Amino acid sequence: MEIDALDRQVTHALRINGRAGYREIGAVLGVSDQTVARRYRRLREEAGLRVVGLPNHIELGYESWALRLRAAPDAAMQIARVLARRPDTGWVSITSGGTEIAASVRIPASIDRESLLLQKLPRTPRVVAVSAHCVIHNYVGGAVGPDLRDDALTAEQIVALTPVRSPDSPARLTPGDAPLIEALSWDGRLSYTELSAGTGWPESTVRRRVQELFGSGSLYTDVEIEPELYGFRAAVMLWLSVAPSRVASVGAALAEHEEIVFAAATTGPTNVQATAICEDMPAFYRYLTEKLGSLDGVERIESAPVLKHVKQLGSVR
Repeated sequence: MEIDALDRQVTHALRINGRAGYREIGAVLGVSDQTVARRYRRLREEAGLRVVGLPNHIELGYESWALRLRAAPDAAMQIARVLARRPDTGWVSITSGGTEIAASVRIPASIDRESLLLQKLPRTPRVVAVSAHCVIHNYVGGAVGPDLRDDALTAEQIVALTPVRSPDSPARLTPGDAPLIEALSWDGRLSYTELSAGTGWPESTVRRRVQELFGSGSLYTDVEIEPELYGFRAAVMLWLSVAPSRVASVGAALAEHEEIVFAAATTGPTNVQATAICEDMPAFYRYLTEKLGSLDGVERIESAPVLKHVKQLGSVR
């Protein structure tokens, strides 16, 4: 599949506002709503594009944990798939020759984190080692906003598409929202009619609740894609050991690197975690040696190519 300039614009628009209507996007891009709808369907069917609606763990005050699991070679994929089906995992990837699993877990304050981190994971058959470190600050990716690879739209177009927030809204997720969250985490562009059918709620209730949760920032949308179709064939996970006094400046610098799609400060000996996506491994080498390695305060870098994304963002069945 060939990705052209309009495909990139539609993708960027959906990152800005995943629930924007075809007519709204078309008006900003200067094309018809039918053209936007046609491009969206093509990107979804042929490029693996998916818009998902997710709880904003930052806004909601959830704990986020970065996990690294080492498993027996014949068990890593099975364990990764089990993790991917959990609603509290944000992403799950296989790295390091197929024996290591990297994942993120977002845990509401009301949930017993010890059950997962101290009991279930270490006792999982064929898991050799587990390390878990708490994310203490997010710099790039996910709820923080689109990364610098999204450059298809002008500043004016971005402003026009950015959804209006209602910062004074008290809306927060409740256990009763679970059917709605499940539906949106599979397809964030489901219509109110489709969400009504999936949740069993009246359409008016669905409309009001969706608007409340997105307006308050409790939910946000993001986009899954196949990076290779957009010219990026080298995804690499990074764990950095940074001098404590330089963690904030290194995180701010990473946020300005177009290669970085995720970066966060964590607890643990490697106190900054990031994901870089480059055109190929020679491009990653240049990034590593010319930009990343020269950052003041970076004392050690561990890297591992991503062999497979088992889960990117949304629900996996």
